[in-house]
Amino acid sequence: MAELKGKGKFGALIQEARKPENQKTVESETLEITEPENQKTRKIQNQKQAEPVAVEMVNLGIKVPKSWRQHWAAEAKRNGTTMTDVMTEALTAKFGLPD
Repeated sequence: MAELKGKGKFGALIQEARKPENQKTVESETLEITEPENQKTRKIQNQKQAEPVAVEMVNLGIKVPKSWRQHWAAEAKRNGTTMTDVMTEALTAKFGLPD
């Protein structure tokens, strides 16, 4: 216990971990650094252009009662569609698409 004096409950364990033979060196390991992938993009067919264009997709959030969202999610699943498809269709029908 003499060697633990003044080093606390885990002093011996810390000293053992600090010994050079117990240390890992970053130099001995090969680190591969990769660039983060771009945000999700979806190719859409523009009515005016014949070739597909990559468009950045973003979230569109609205606040609705939880019970409505649960009901709509269940109905969309039963109908084999997604709420995204339904909302996109409704907004496009109401406001159209940008030029």
